[in-house]
Amino acid sequence: GPGGDDHLLLRAHLPNWDELVHVVQRARRIGSLDFDLSEPAVQLAGDPTIGPLLDARPGLRPPGTWDPFETGVRAIIGQQISLGAANTIAGRLVARFGTEVPGLEPLGLTHAFPSAAVLARKSLDGLGLTPARANAIRLFARAVVDHAVVLDGSVGLDRLVSSITALDGLGQWTANYLALRLGEPDACPTTDLAL
Repeated sequence: GPGGDDHLLLRAHLPNWDELVHVVQRARRIGSLDFDLSEPAVQLAGDPTIGPLLDARPGLRPPGTWDPFETGVRAIIGQQISLGAANTIAGRLVARFGTEVPGLEPLGLTHAFPSAAVLARKSLDGLGLTPARANAIRLFARAVVDHAVVLDGSVGLDRLVSSITALDGLGQWTANYLALRLGEPDACPTTDLAL
């Protein structure tokens, strides 16, 4: 979470110290701390709309992700519904299919997000999802399990976007939103209604 204007705070539960380096890498990815801002700043500084925004918030970075699969599922859940409704549905999904994590209740955690393998084979009825959205989540999960969609950063933007948009119910916005959260510098969900 925010620790101040110039830093973040990380509080982690580590069953063993061997996981520390992976936790630090993932935490850096959430804040996009390895994202090079120099070229975008130079390119956008003269833009009459974006330039003043950059001046007002120097160092502002695109949001990253702890878990690319979870972020993809949450993007699908959140298509054309409010953030509150999407959070409610995601909470139901985690409560039903997630892995219990004992001992972390004081931190507000009870379950880990379900894996792609779990969601690829489960019925998502009764969560508040439309049938089309439930099907899109299962297709996305199956594609991740089968490595048809690769979320580890090893494929370029075009391949990532085309692999996601090849799935029924997933379009350019979802693919580019996920690519942006994975740190693709040229990803932009331009089909978003707000944009």
